[in-house]
Amino acid sequence: MNAVAKTIFHVDMDAFFVSVEELFDPSLKGKAVVVGGQRGERGVVAAASYEARKFGVHSAMPLRTAEKHCPHAIFVNGHPERYRECSEKVYGVLNSFSPLVEMASIDEAYLDMTGTERLHGPPLRAAQKLHQKVKDQTQLNCSIGVGTSRLIAKVSSAKAKPHGVLWVVPGQEARFLAPLDVRDIPGVGKVTEKNLQALGIHRVGDLAKFDDNFLEDKFGKWGLALSGKARGFDAGGWFDTEVGGESEAKSISHEHTYNEDTGDAQQLESTLMRLSEMVGRRLREAGLHARTLQLKLRYKDFTTITRAHSLATATQLDTEIFEQIRILFRKNWKAGAAVRLLGVHAASFESAARQGDLLEGDRRERWKDVLSAADKLRDRFGESSVTLASGLKAGFRERTHENPAGLRGKGKE
Repeated sequence: MNAVAKTIFHVDMDAFFVSVEELFDPSLKGKAVVVGGQRGERGVVAAASYEARKFGVHSAMPLRTAEKHCPHAIFVNGHPERYRECSEKVYGVLNSFSPLVEMASIDEAYLDMTGTERLHGPPLRAAQKLHQKVKDQTQLNCSIGVGTSRLIAKVSSAKAKPHGVLWVVPGQEARFLAPLDVRDIPGVGKVTEKNLQALGIHRVGDLAKFDDNFLEDKFGKWGLALSGKARGFDAGGWFDTEVGGESEAKSISHEHTYNEDTGDAQQLESTLMRLSEMVGRRLREAGLHARTLQLKLRYKDFTTITRAHSLATATQLDTEIFEQIRILFRKNWKAGAAVRLLGVHAASFESAARQGDLLEGDRRERWKDVLSAADKLRDRFGESSVTLASGLKAGFRERTHENPAGLRGKGKE
């Protein structure tokens, strides 16, 4: 094996949302807990305790389905501000071990630990030290995978759960992967799994036996990526950049599903204002301006329409986002029709908006200053602590999200 092989850690917090809730309410420990909303609501499960998972409850499952699977479960509303605070503590610990930290989401991160042996010791010892320090400073458990690539580190952390450490020794990557199910490869979903199984590919070792040309012919560029992944390489998918390198989002969106369908125009527009604020916040956090804005509208009967508009000048201001989204809404909503879901989507990013006339530019700068001040208050007191007047009636909780606004160590600092 090459002497300069990298050492990558993947740190994955164990049942993160549930574990944070247990810090605030110790009586939840050891019980079947579902985070994301109350039983009977229309939302989805954000996280489930290991006790609830035994009954088939999992993230993204409708809350009402989770109740059927596990009627004795305790349902808890998500508290995004708590999760951000704990995630920032975790980030601080990780950053003390390596300056190259990439927060993949609110509860998982990659660290490039290459060349840190003199400071932290060999990989396994360093991982054990980090494992203990996370526990000591956050009172939360994590699992750590160690490998020569992000892919190996991520797969090994999953196998180390819960609360374990697993190191795949350099040179043993293919041997480690060979007996695993193809679904264990990051990026392989149900459709790809079905297509692979149709070719007689059930294990990663089966996949590794096929040459690149065959896989490319069957799956295109994704086939080449699969070939590399089967050998333990960071090939395509989420692994195109270096750990700690910048990778900008291709789109930013927020949605809200009503617990009860509504045809109240004021309520609907208030929701769109709140969603526009949340999208604007994420844009400012990333230092991006969006040129394309899109409305998502789903009626009671699940009929869904999307309508987009391209701006002459890209924006990151809540008011400008809402202005265009409201126009799209008023043009496309069937007045009085009951709505189930609304969404606001931003794309076609630019790093800076083009300068218009001086008066317009001055107005935008003033709004930017006001909204930046509001962002700081949200950082301190939570996302719902500040909202524009037109968004007050929205009254919905911020959805518990793996990639929320204000997440330390993800995107531009």
